[in-house]
Amino acid sequence: MKLSGKKLTVVLALVALVALAGVYAFLQRDATAKPSPTPTATAGKDDSNGGKNTPASKTDPDLPTEQTDIVVIGSELEGLYLARAAADEGLKVKILDPRSAFGGQVLQGEMLFLDETRDEQRRLLVQGRAKELFDGFRNGKIRKLKEFEQYFDKLKKDIPVEQGIKIESIEQNPGQFGGQALNGIVYTTKDGKKKRIDASYWVENTDYAAMVSKLQATRMPGLEKFYGQNNIEYMSSGMMMKFKNVDWAKFQQSFNNMPKEERSAKFGWGSVDNSFAISLSGMTSKYKPTNDRVFLRGLNAVSQRDGEVIINAFLIYTVDPSDDKSVADALELGKKEIPLILNHFRKSLPGWEKAELNGFPNYLYIREYNHYETDYVLKPSDMLGAKMFWDNVSIGGYPLDLQGTSANMWGIEMGRPDKYGMPLRSFLLKNYDNVIMAGKNVGSSAIAYGSARIQPNTSLAAESIGVILGQIQGKKKLRELKEADMPQLQQYLASEYSIKLTGVTGNNKLSGWSADEIAKLDTGEIVYPSYMKTRKK
Repeated sequence: MKLSGKKLTVVLALVALVALAGVYAFLQRDATAKPSPTPTATAGKDDSNGGKNTPASKTDPDLPTEQTDIVVIGSELEGLYLARAAADEGLKVKILDPRSAFGGQVLQGEMLFLDETRDEQRRLLVQGRAKELFDGFRNGKIRKLKEFEQYFDKLKKDIPVEQGIKIESIEQNPGQFGGQALNGIVYTTKDGKKKRIDASYWVENTDYAAMVSKLQATRMPGLEKFYGQNNIEYMSSGMMMKFKNVDWAKFQQSFNNMPKEERSAKFGWGSVDNSFAISLSGMTSKYKPTNDRVFLRGLNAVSQRDGEVIINAFLIYTVDPSDDKSVADALELGKKEIPLILNHFRKSLPGWEKAELNGFPNYLYIREYNHYETDYVLKPSDMLGAKMFWDNVSIGGYPLDLQGTSANMWGIEMGRPDKYGMPLRSFLLKNYDNVIMAGKNVGSSAIAYGSARIQPNTSLAAESIGVILGQIQGKKKLRELKEADMPQLQQYLASEYSIKLTGVTGNNKLSGWSADEIAKLDTGEIVYPSYMKTRKK
């Protein structure tokens, strides 16, 4: 039956009303039945950043779950200062270490030659709890592995540690300040038990970004860009050389009693005192390695007392610290080469005639891994320009020392700052509310990293951040801190911890430079030491 236009309009209107009522009822039912949103779970990523971003399975509600204020991933020295400071300030802290043994490059790699930071007037820049370690090293009281272990024991006292864990999945939610917030981690213990831990803050404290490499973090260009390489490559790793039965007194006396011309011809530039032997590159350069992946540079040698000596001078190239096999292969290269280096020392160095090997470290001295973007990325011009920041958490110093890669085995120095500030923002992972970068994970360009990476610089920053977390607990989030908040926090650090972060000025070595010159310095087009020899003022 054909309907007239008026009747058809009425029918269509009734149909529309019925449909709308049905939709409304469905939405009401859905609103009452729909569960609250679940956190995003990731186990990393598979993109240009080099991680693996695959969805994790839904968290098992029966998993044993622990709640804490701060979780520190990894047991490198620098992040332990944050853990210790936060615990001393009353926060609940836990350390989860993916490595099977505690202590990273210092205890496992036995990197027991410490580099101090000083300004250009040779005034010590080391502050905070690290000063005890560096003073003890300098005066000879902390030289042997056991003495370093005792120091580490004080840092981790009463802080629970789980060793040999494996991160299974990471749960995230949209962040309060944009980006994301990390809520929890599901991990497997070394004995195969699965657990979950929730925390307010997460600290990346490994030398291969065990946690952050699994997040949606942006990897910044590394030294491969500076050297024009196609493949990613990091600064050479070091393998510490350990010797015993060295007559250090004879070594020192013979070296210093040589006529200057003879000493220079035999050893090149260098020095030997009652504790340290530095460079002697004329002697080391005469050693010819058996493998093109290894290199003997100038010495950083320290007498550990009782005829024991440990040396930082043996470099191994193309090591990937995130690959256990790459690290293991590098250690094997070292174990084959170091006995040959010992023979060279026996023939070349007075007092070393009866020297013997004193074992090998369990691990490498890893200098560098990926650089991930932080809220502020330190640049060479910040350092050479002696820049200070409103949110200083450290006062840094040290040459921009880029250790060698296979493309430039000797490495290069990109300038010597006086001193400079390191801001809180360089330790906050970009686009994450609550992820803190410790130690080697500091936010810096690959060139600026040559200075930023040195232990006292990032150790002080970590301790300062740990204290700040304790002071703002229950009041503000780390990302809510503004310039007006920092003076009170920095004053507390000064009065309670003798950490001075304000009122410090350095020598600006870029005074009078143009914006173009500074830009070229930051990209590496200008190499500061050579440029200064020809620069027109």
